Amino acid sequence: MADHVHILLSLPTTLSVAKAMQTLKANSSKWMHETFPELRQFSWQQGYGAFSIGVSGVEDTIRYIDTQEEHHHVRGFREELEAFLHKHGIIFEPAMLD
Repeated sequence: MADHVHILLSLPTTLSVAKAMQTLKANSSKWMHETFPELRQFSWQQGYGAFSIGVSGVEDTIRYIDTQEEHHHVRGFREELEAFLHKHGIIFEPAMLD
C-alpha cells in the first residue's frame, strides 16, 4: 500500500498552503472513513511537503506524478525525498523527515 501521495494543485492567492492541506487532509480522511469502514485506522501524518513550480514546470510535474510507480521500484519515498531536496539545494534536518 502506498505511504504517500503526490498532488499538483493550483491555489488562489487567498488560500494558504497550510489551509489547503488542512482542508485536503480533513475532507479526504472523512471520505476514506465513510467509504472504507474497514480503514477506520487511516490517518494522515502530521506534516507535509509542499513545493512551488512555475507554469513552465506543470507538464514535467504531471509526468513525474504519473510515473510514481516506476520511481518507487527504484527507490523508496525517503530516498526519493532526500534526492529531491538535495537536487534543489534545500537544507534540511534528516530527523524532520521521520
